[in-house]
Amino acid sequence: MPKKKHFSAGRVPLILFLCQMISALDVPLDSKLLGDLVQPPTITQQSPKDYIIDPRENIVIQCEAKGRPPPSFSWTRNGTHFDIDKDPLVTMKPGSGTLVINILSEGKAETYEGVYQCTARNERGAAISNNIVVRPSRSPLWTKERLEPITLRNGQSLVLPCRPPIGLPPAIIFWMDNSFQRLPQSERVSQGLNGDLYFSNVLPEDTREDYICYARFNHTQTIQQKQPISLKVISVDELNDTIAANLSDTEFYGAKPSKERPPTFLTPEGNESLKEELRGNVLSLECIAEGLPTPVIYWIKEDGTLPVNRTFYRNFKKTLQITQVSEADSGNYQCIAKNTLGAVHHTISVTVKAAPYWISAPQNLVLSPGENGTLICRANGNPKPRIGWLTNGVPVEIAPDDPSRKIDGDTIMFSNVQERSSAVYQCNASNEYGYLLANAFVNVLAEPPRILTSANILYQVIANRPALLDCAFFGSPLPTIEWFKGTKGRALHEDIYVLHDNGTLEIPVAQKDSAGTYTCVARNKLGMAKNEVHLEIKDPTRIIKQPEYAVVQRGSKVSFECKVKHDDTLIPTIMWLKDNGELPNDERFSVDKDHLVVTDVSDDDGGTYTCAANTTLDSVSASAGLRVVAPTPTPAPIYDVPNPPFDLELTNQLDKSVQLTWTPGDDNNSPITKFIIEYEDAMHEAGIWHHQAEVSGTQTTAQLTLSPYVNYSFRVMAENSIGRSVPSEASEQYLTKAAEPDQNPTSVEGIGTEPDNLVITWKPLNGFQSNGPGLQYKVSWRQKDGDDEWTSVVVANVSKYIVSGTPTFVPYLIKVQALNDVGFAPEPAAVMGHSGEDLPMVAPGNVRVNVVNSTLAEVHWDPVPLKSVRGHLQGYRIYYWKAQSSSKRNRRHIEKKILTFQGSKTHGMLPGLQPYSHYTLNVRVVNGKGEGPASTDRAFHTPEGVPSAPSSLKIVNPTLDSLTLEWDPPSHPNGVLTEYTLRYQPINSTHELGPLVDLKIPANKTRWTLKHLNFSTRYKFYFYAQTSVGSGSQITEEAITTVDEAGILPPDVGAGKAMASRQVDIATQGWFIGLMCAVALLILILLIVCFIRRNKGGKYPVKEKEDAHADPEIQPMKEDDGTFGEYRSFESDAEDHKPLKKGSRTPSDRTVKKEDSDDSLVDYGEGVNGQFNEDGSFIGQYSGKKEKEPAEGNESSEAPSPVNAMNSFV
Repeated sequence: MPKKKHFSAGRVPLILFLCQMISALDVPLDSKLLGDLVQPPTITQQSPKDYIIDPRENIVIQCEAKGRPPPSFSWTRNGTHFDIDKDPLVTMKPGSGTLVINILSEGKAETYEGVYQCTARNERGAAISNNIVVRPSRSPLWTKERLEPITLRNGQSLVLPCRPPIGLPPAIIFWMDNSFQRLPQSERVSQGLNGDLYFSNVLPEDTREDYICYARFNHTQTIQQKQPISLKVISVDELNDTIAANLSDTEFYGAKPSKERPPTFLTPEGNESLKEELRGNVLSLECIAEGLPTPVIYWIKEDGTLPVNRTFYRNFKKTLQITQVSEADSGNYQCIAKNTLGAVHHTISVTVKAAPYWISAPQNLVLSPGENGTLICRANGNPKPRIGWLTNGVPVEIAPDDPSRKIDGDTIMFSNVQERSSAVYQCNASNEYGYLLANAFVNVLAEPPRILTSANILYQVIANRPALLDCAFFGSPLPTIEWFKGTKGRALHEDIYVLHDNGTLEIPVAQKDSAGTYTCVARNKLGMAKNEVHLEIKDPTRIIKQPEYAVVQRGSKVSFECKVKHDDTLIPTIMWLKDNGELPNDERFSVDKDHLVVTDVSDDDGGTYTCAANTTLDSVSASAGLRVVAPTPTPAPIYDVPNPPFDLELTNQLDKSVQLTWTPGDDNNSPITKFIIEYEDAMHEAGIWHHQAEVSGTQTTAQLTLSPYVNYSFRVMAENSIGRSVPSEASEQYLTKAAEPDQNPTSVEGIGTEPDNLVITWKPLNGFQSNGPGLQYKVSWRQKDGDDEWTSVVVANVSKYIVSGTPTFVPYLIKVQALNDVGFAPEPAAVMGHSGEDLPMVAPGNVRVNVVNSTLAEVHWDPVPLKSVRGHLQGYRIYYWKAQSSSKRNRRHIEKKILTFQGSKTHGMLPGLQPYSHYTLNVRVVNGKGEGPASTDRAFHTPEGVPSAPSSLKIVNPTLDSLTLEWDPPSHPNGVLTEYTLRYQPINSTHELGPLVDLKIPANKTRWTLKHLNFSTRYKFYFYAQTSVGSGSQITEEAITTVDEAGILPPDVGAGKAMASRQVDIATQGWFIGLMCAVALLILILLIVCFIRRNKGGKYPVKEKEDAHADPEIQPMKEDDGTFGEYRSFESDAEDHKPLKKGSRTPSDRTVKKEDSDDSLVDYGEGVNGQFNEDGSFIGQYSGKKEKEPAEGNESSEAPSPVNAMNSFV
């Protein structure tokens, strides 16, 4: 039967485009038609010129070529022959020139760096590939550096350098924080093309300690991280309130706010710069400015305009990009930075150079002996490229001479060629920016004509349209083509027909009499070939009754008619459109044969309706408009849901279908739009109704498809625009016959729960799906990679079967088939599962640790063999712990940390390590069952870091001119402490700071006394420790020197701060001296009176008795004690005769010790704040006796008592 081809008017340009000159084609390598033709080699696939490889994978250098006979391949490396037989790691794919270098088992990628070139050769010539430069990708680590914290005033500009390591290919730069969140960028803060982070001006909200630059090397899928940069932005108020620990007073004190300033450029520098770009690349120009307020960037091109469709702004208009740049884009580009205080300009002079690009690449030539031909190689570039010719890979200057060849610059002319003239020529166009290499063969053949188009193709065309009849051919010399119609017709000429060079015959206007058989004849001096095709002419499709314009009232019905006449052999498809789109998905629209009917018309239904008729060869359409108007007012009807249908009847009862009919109920003034049919399965799910079908509101009969072995009952509901009716009465029951299941269980899985079993599970069929009684399942399984037969077992209506005694983690093919008493379901598809997993057998080997910095280490390991995993590889798990001393190990269990790396990764990073610590780690492989054995422990040591702040700082023993500092070393020294740094400065009464003093203290000290300080002065101390790496965090404290010795407070008064009393020495006050003089005078008078009375009375009996029984405690003291020998208290008459207690004697240092006086006024008052009025009464609220506190050193912290005052007076 002839093959059919159809043509439509829209396809003619496409067919003409596909028809090409036969002289521009290669020799077609169709084994059926041209299996005996020879052809020089042609390179069909090769690796890119700049070939960057992944050092973790085998190296594959592609070189594919076609030719007949099939070409052989050879390679050069760095200009010399590359003997792959001498290198066991290098192999060549069979039937191909592609090299595979196995560096995974051994060898390094760097060994195979170089320039490679492939040669494909057969008896007709040699084609060569480009020079393929093979280089392994590199993702180097960041060089270690110490980044000092940065402190700036609010409003200053800043550039955070990235300076990523130089990798291959170059890294992609981005800035993130410790949480791997990208840092927000704006017109004020943005990343430059060089990766640096630019701040036009800083704000306090920019303060953070984790500005981190990341370099992503996509080729190796690695990311390298720079050390975090700490930035602190201090407002003017903060600067004038305090001085940061690491800056001097001159840098801080008296700071002024950053003034607003006009823009200046951070990059590029100066007023002018140069930029060179290659044609076809993306030109990127960048200007980033600083200033306050934040400048805005504008771009212009001097003496020109920016290309509209190729210009893009990036990075908040700081970067101008022009895609597909050409020489016309050269010129001066100006960026302008502007804010409210001024503007600044920068001019970038752009020069566009060009690597060579083709104007006309040489094309293959197929010539016959004695013919002439030309190879043309034309390229352009900036600078102009040089053209060089090679033949069979050898420069034409040293190649064997060919008398048929003449070279004139970019053209080779051939005359009177012979078979020996066949060769492959290479054209090389090069300049300083690159090169182009093209292969073009000259194939001298002597071949009789051959027709390549299939015979007896049937073409079908609509009358009065063009017809195109193909006749693809080949021959050498180039055959001439003639077309004939019928068996005895004459050759067709171009007065009516068009003969194309590729052999195609075009009939511009095909008529009915154009139908028939056409013969294509190809001739050359070596022979002739012919082929027949057939043409049928079809009647066009026409619309003989078009839809007409309509005006209808809202809520009424409208009908459009569209009658189509077509060729009897073509079947048309009728489609209706509304406003050139699909009809609304609304049941009010119905299409029946030649009509479109719209019921209950609404305002939205107005528009243009189109009838389109399509066949396989043509299409026609016609349109009409619909206008919707308001209806004539009528009394408002009462709307409600329909009444339920009734009189349900089942007819045409078959095994798998039945016809249901019913009588509709009243529609209650709203037309019924549809009927909903539901069914009940009384056998399997009694009382539960399921959706069966929906039909149009105009139907009262439905043909229902049924399932086997179901006891059906049906009911019907009607629906209108108001809602749905209640269900009708149920129909009679109808039990369908049983049948074999028509489906199998779903969700079939095979997963082992133990190393020696396979648990097969599935979702069972429900009763409705069983199709009959006796539902069971046939479970079958066999090993996927073995030749075993299927093992099967029939089980009851369950959802699981366990296969025991399986080997560990082996893939299985599994099938679960349903069956019942009638028969089996269709053969199920096999799914793959695995028997149970077991713990991995082998530990990862070759564990290496690379300490990146004091808190980060990188771990590498070799993967375990997949067979030893014995399960699904989930990843690798690293256990690591910090080494403990023997005493610490005895006190607590060593805390181990765990990091898991998913998949087949063979390296990972350990963050958060403690500096200057010994760590141990091991690696284990993990599958679904658990962990495998641990690798050999690997120990490593983190380098020193900066210490934490000292654990505590206390100021004790404040005196008039000295303070003593005590501290505890840092809880985390993070290395060997080298020294402590103490910085302190005085604070005056207006809270102004004095000069800052620096003091270095040996690392083995925990106490230090500062002498020669100012009395009654507050000092602020900044204290921190240092290691060889640098300074740690500081701790601050404040303390006050005392006024005099009587005014010293204990060091722990006031939450650990030494707060000196501001009390004035009471003994120097005038009122106090006068009071003491009065008291002394009174005592002297009393003594005189007593003395007189004693002398007048002589010795009384009582006195004698007292002398006889004297208490040893009240014996007179020696005069050198400086006390009164028989002094008695004058507190009251009742105590006139009581001797002084021993504890009441005044010590020689003229002070009263706390432990000797239980009734000190200091104990009942407010400490040193207790004072006396001029009459000697105590000032202050009684608060009970205070808890006694030991005095520091030999000095008392008590206020002077009246006894002390009296003793000092005497």
